[in-house]
Amino acid sequence: MTATTAAAGRATGALLGLALGDALGFPTEFDDVPSILAKCGPWREMELPAPAFVTDDTQMTLALGRGLRTAMERGPLAPRRLERPVREEFVDWSRSPDNNRAPGHTCMVACGLLGDPDRPWQRASQVESKGCGANMRVAPLGLVPDLDDARRAGAAQLQAALTHGHPTALAASDLTAHAVRLLAHGTAPADLVPLLRSYAEENRTRYHHLWLGDLWTRTGDTGPERFIARGWDECLEVLDRLAEAVATVSAEDDPCEATGDGWIAEEALATGLLCFLLFPDEPVTALRRAACTRGDSDSLACLAGAFAGAHLGPGAWPAAWTERVEYRDELLALGALWDA
Repeated sequence: MTATTAAAGRATGALLGLALGDALGFPTEFDDVPSILAKCGPWREMELPAPAFVTDDTQMTLALGRGLRTAMERGPLAPRRLERPVREEFVDWSRSPDNNRAPGHTCMVACGLLGDPDRPWQRASQVESKGCGANMRVAPLGLVPDLDDARRAGAAQLQAALTHGHPTALAASDLTAHAVRLLAHGTAPADLVPLLRSYAEENRTRYHHLWLGDLWTRTGDTGPERFIARGWDECLEVLDRLAEAVATVSAEDDPCEATGDGWIAEEALATGLLCFLLFPDEPVTALRRAACTRGDSDSLACLAGAFAGAHLGPGAWPAAWTERVEYRDELLALGALWDA
């Protein structure tokens, strides 16, 4: 497989993996490892709950996916063409009775402001927040075909900034989408971290004016390049920690001890990747490791699942799991659209 041709089914595999990780980690979020082991037994034997309910992570991923589908039906992806339907989907999600899975505070505040159609989205963005809600949902932008690097990066940062306007949230979302894209197009897991680090260095001072507008002016930074560099620098630091962890961490240790608990965007990326990279050819084990952590277990496991599914395709996941995961039909429909 070349680095430019996606293998069949990898969008479906990534979306299913994201939702399965989310559902596996849902019951363990907010628990420490001893409590999880007492409740679930040995972590390598954790079973998907029945029914397999997901959290706001999957719900917002689907909201982004629907908005992205609508935008691309209308023509080539562009800032305004993406912002309108995604904004509407996020607001609809925030007002839905199904939004009862402990949604993030930042997302709810920002969506409340986005509900005012006369408010520029930059004035709704929570510029001090770099919570993992920015990148837990960004996988669709690494899966949809026919996006060049510049449009994928701009779109990934825009969807993050609709709620989380901190530069690290933008950079981590960009990196997450890029990682999914690389894996779906055949990049070997062992090559992933160096490639992500090179990407971060290349983009360190690149502010996507077309996609982000005047967002940077809402901070105390002296210019847009200074603004975005703050985010990339924090991501570069955590990528260095990740590279060391991949080489030294025992699979039996809580990954959060090496790369962070995942409540913030750069740590969610790094720890989700670490769980995947510890078990690149054992996707279910990677999900179980991510779900049995002291940190944001559902977000960590959903990211690990997206990476594993993008790498291995839908065959990575047990049929007995995929048949009962919540929102299965919609996940399969989006996956089929982008795999086509």
